[in-house]
Amino acid sequence: MHVFIVVVALLAAVLLVGVILLQSPKSGSGLTGGMASMGTVQTLGVRRTGDFLSKMTAILAGLVMGICFIAQFTLPGKESDRAPVKSVLQQSLPAAPAAPAPATPAAPTLPVAPLAPIK
Repeated sequence: MHVFIVVVALLAAVLLVGVILLQSPKSGSGLTGGMASMGTVQTLGVRRTGDFLSKMTAILAGLVMGICFIAQFTLPGKESDRAPVKSVLQQSLPAAPAAPAPATPAAPTLPVAPLAPIK
């Protein structure tokens, strides 16, 4: 199902690119100028051709966005019976041994008897 939706989205996107390329820019030249020799100007008229292409652009853009939104819900889920995948760092590092707590140094003690003065 997911593959079908992705293929439909790709076809709609390719059609969208084609419709956008057929539209004439503001300067008046474009691919629709070349369609005059095919007889489309007489049947649709220049103004109707532009309106049709503008509507098709909006419809195809909405279709592509909608299909892409729907496609995310059809992604195949993760299988729970798979073993968890470890990264390369987790596989190459050995388990760290538990380090003993550092011993605190003993507090210095005062001598019990005073020392004799040195002569």
